[in-house]
Amino acid sequence: MRLVVFLYNLFIRAYVFGIRIAALWNPKAKEWLRGRRNMFDDLAKQIKPEDRIIWMHCASAGEFEQGKPLIEELKQRYPSVKILVSFFSPSGYAVGKKYPHADIITYLPADTGKNAKRFLEVVHPELVIFIKYEYWYHHLSVLAFHHIPALMVSAIFRKQQAFFKWYGGFYRQILFLFRHIFVQDENSVRLLKSHGIKHCSVSGDTRFDRVKKIADGAEQLELISFFVGDARVIVAGSTWPDDEKLIAECVNDLPVKLIIAPHEIHASHIASIQKRFPSSLRYSDLKALIPEKKGSASLWDRINEQQVKDIRIEDYRVLIIDNIGLLSRLYQYAHITYIGGGFNKSGIHNTLEAAVWGKPVIVGPNYKKFREAVELIKEGAAFSISTADELKTRLKDLLNKDDLTQKAGSAALQYVRQQTGASKKVVDYIQENRLLTR
Repeated sequence: MRLVVFLYNLFIRAYVFGIRIAALWNPKAKEWLRGRRNMFDDLAKQIKPEDRIIWMHCASAGEFEQGKPLIEELKQRYPSVKILVSFFSPSGYAVGKKYPHADIITYLPADTGKNAKRFLEVVHPELVIFIKYEYWYHHLSVLAFHHIPALMVSAIFRKQQAFFKWYGGFYRQILFLFRHIFVQDENSVRLLKSHGIKHCSVSGDTRFDRVKKIADGAEQLELISFFVGDARVIVAGSTWPDDEKLIAECVNDLPVKLIIAPHEIHASHIASIQKRFPSSLRYSDLKALIPEKKGSASLWDRINEQQVKDIRIEDYRVLIIDNIGLLSRLYQYAHITYIGGGFNKSGIHNTLEAAVWGKPVIVGPNYKKFREAVELIKEGAAFSISTADELKTRLKDLLNKDDLTQKAGSAALQYVRQQTGASKKVVDYIQENRLLTR
């Protein structure tokens, strides 16, 4: 075990050294270092000795979305407790800074014994929650040594993971450092228990709680409504170039409008999408066409009062979303949704944001490691395609057969509704086992 820990420490130091080298030219690596500079002093200024702290760790922005409903449930039941959220990645940290329900946002220091001890001294949490991924040996060991309960939430396990390989003893030992592991499905429980890890149970995935709350509270987007009009709409979310190439080959002769929200919104990518779709308009340009005006009740007032001239929205069939933060609300305008990433090694993006609106979902071929996508396809709510011909056929079927579209959409909505409640299960466990006092 000592040898394995020594090799682990060596890896952590090599990783940090690699980040320092990469920071010479890579902005993300530079921000990774900059954000951790003076972090202990900054935390000490924000946390008082008498503060009661729940520490939640999220790898990045995706895991933070899973953590949000849990934070809000904890805030309701334990209003006097402060929530500290740590991130590994700069992108997660940037998103976290804008979230009003977290009291303190910080980076996670590199996982060395010294850092873990110092972080614990400054933060002094009563409870720690890790979301889905990341198993940092030193941070978890220090918590266990001081008898501070740590929970893993919304985890999912597969037999291909290092925990369950012949060389996985060290990784399995890390799992024993958690007080309890909440997993997404029964397969994960069976796998863990077959390797002697009994402190686990199925709670589900907190992302279902998150997307339902977003949909329940979503407002209409006037500019999107104006662009859409009475047309049938395909919303393609989190797309990559391979997705956009495929879609461009299929939609030109279909009687629809298309809204594309690409995964990357840097200028060169947006320009490449515009080349693929000549009759396209950027969201930022649409917004500039109809500027805000004081005293005007709505966009429709501004148009009807002829405050905006020469808008021929019918000339544009494609709207390119060149900002972030709209996607989860865009799906309400769709007749059909397409989720990008299915032609990448990393796989598809979030299908639940579309399914919660009761919309049929189309994905590329690389979806099988995503439980919700597999189950949506099994329920007839989602469909996988591999070629442009397959995509065109599927789009035509869904556009021409209303019963098929309605059936798929209803199945999608029902699936999401049946899966909600994970956040409540976790907080019920915390309350029942008195991991926090009020």
